[in-house]
Amino acid sequence: MNKVATVALLHLFLSASVSGDGSTETVVTAAPGDVALLPCYTAGNVTPSLTTWLKNGREVNISDDISGGPSPAGGRLAVLHDGSLNIMRVIAGDEGSYMCNSTLPDSSSFQAHVLLQVANVPDTHPDCMYVPAQDPSQVQFICSWLGVYPPPKLRWGEDGAFQVTNSLSVTMNGSLLSDGQTMKCTAQHQLLGPGKEKSCSLTLKLPYPKGEPLATALEATSVTLTCSETTSFPPANTVWRKGLQHDSIVSGSKYVLSPEGLVFKLTILNVSHDDEGVYFCHSENPLAVRELEVYLTVKKASSAYTGAIIGVFIAALIVGSAVIVAKTLYSSRHRICLGGDFGQIEEDRGDMLSLVESDDEQFFQDAVPRLPPVTNDCHTTLVQIHRMPSSDHEDAETADTSPQQLEDTEQAEDPEDLVTF
Repeated sequence: MNKVATVALLHLFLSASVSGDGSTETVVTAAPGDVALLPCYTAGNVTPSLTTWLKNGREVNISDDISGGPSPAGGRLAVLHDGSLNIMRVIAGDEGSYMCNSTLPDSSSFQAHVLLQVANVPDTHPDCMYVPAQDPSQVQFICSWLGVYPPPKLRWGEDGAFQVTNSLSVTMNGSLLSDGQTMKCTAQHQLLGPGKEKSCSLTLKLPYPKGEPLATALEATSVTLTCSETTSFPPANTVWRKGLQHDSIVSGSKYVLSPEGLVFKLTILNVSHDDEGVYFCHSENPLAVRELEVYLTVKKASSAYTGAIIGVFIAALIVGSAVIVAKTLYSSRHRICLGGDFGQIEEDRGDMLSLVESDDEQFFQDAVPRLPPVTNDCHTTLVQIHRMPSSDHEDAETADTSPQQLEDTEQAEDPEDLVTF
């Protein structure tokens, strides 16, 4: 506290001027925690018999705290014998315009005006912000630090000169700026001490609109194109444009523009074939211009139904083909299991194969020629082939044939009808 008070006292100054009515105006600057003396000068330094003080037009009660609250024990305010107002442990609420009214021994009166300014440095940092310039190719940055007294010294960048002000603006051409560049404002104040500074900064970013590049709509319906731009700084100006000529789009009976924060929507009403083509979501800030290209395809309503019908037909055709193939395979399962040759014999000749047990070999020995012995000592099994009648005519012939003729016929069969297992 003593260090702060010492620094403040070094910067305490008084300046006086005489107003038109002969009263004196004095400016007093003090730091928080310091002692401020508000003088009430009288002609010839005559000691007044009575002195009262007003702050901002309201009488100051010495028993009260002039900041608005009750005076602490021992009091912070005192009127000296010469009429001056002594303020102990100055706070920010003491700042204001004061006036003393003194009554001299000869019953004459005297007034003096005093402006008390309390030096103050808040705990906050300066504020950096962007303000659109009249020229779109330029950008204006503002650095402000309010509530600081005396005014701080502000500077944009690293190499510029400091200026004593509570708000400092700078206008720059967009061509001198780049993506990712940082704009920094630095603040200095006498109460911060040498080498201590506060600052704020802004990081510049290019616009980058995002959305779906393709859209489809049916004739006589409505379609909404959506684009969002959330990354740029300074904030980009985003609009919708149409065609290779980048024609401007305005809300009306055909188009409805509905920005929702950082999302920009374009609704096309009663879509026709003329609406087909390319649309641009155009985003621009002082750094650059970026566009999202969206291509709109318009289809006839009938073509949609035709496509659905074709799709259903193809699906039904595939399912039907699968059913037919499955049914065919199921009905021919015995042929597939026996093999292609036996299946062909059964189909063409209508023959039926009967396996004969070894006990019955003697019965057929005289009717069927003996096979030559097998060199590998394998046993043979005789297969008797019966021809199934294929027509009523064959049935009649079979009925008329005597048993002797049937036996002769079986003996005359080609040996190749016998199968060895």
